[in-house]
Amino acid sequence: MSGTDSRDEYLEAVFKLASSEEGATVTRIARELGVRPASASQMIGRLEEAGAVVRETPGRARVTLTESGRREAIALVRRHRLSERFLTDYLDLPWDEVHDEACKLEHVLSEAVEASLATRLGRPLTCPHGRVIPYDEGATLGEGTRALADCRSGEVCTVSHVADETPEFLRYVAALGLFPEAAIQIRGVEPFDGPLTVEICGVRRPVGREVARKVFVR
Repeated sequence: MSGTDSRDEYLEAVFKLASSEEGATVTRIARELGVRPASASQMIGRLEEAGAVVRETPGRARVTLTESGRREAIALVRRHRLSERFLTDYLDLPWDEVHDEACKLEHVLSEAVEASLATRLGRPLTCPHGRVIPYDEGATLGEGTRALADCRSGEVCTVSHVADETPEFLRYVAALGLFPEAAIQIRGVEPFDGPLTVEICGVRRPVGREVARKVFVR
């Protein structure tokens, strides 16, 4: 990964994590990108010097995008998710294989190609994993959604998006039927951080809390 690509990945990570309740912290950014916290802190420091992010006080723990950083991050996220749509909708790649390929494409798309791609795809609202494709600077991610882990027994909901895009996780939730737009009913919630029992298309399946925290519903 080049220095520019690495910088872009950090901006995307801050943008995605900022919409969560915990926000974007160095620890969470490091976990998202699979790097050491010390490495993440160093890159965040560079982005702060460049005017792309700020670290809030007290403790300077939470990282937020500046106006210019947000514009840049939104453009990157949009190109990434449009690329994922192209790879699944036109090239028939499975949803667990498109993330890494889209990471490569997002860095080479010009504004003109991006605009043409969006038009050809019909300006889709979401990527294959259900995440919102931001077309404007005021876009937000995950608005009006919550983790499956926060649901109560008896609730009926619809899968919004899957937060973990690693191939292993996507294959696992696909086997459970937890695709975006899948209708599910919560049939049981075990105490003490135990699993949930969900019903999808008439089939009941146990879903562990670790998985349920990464699947979002509305």
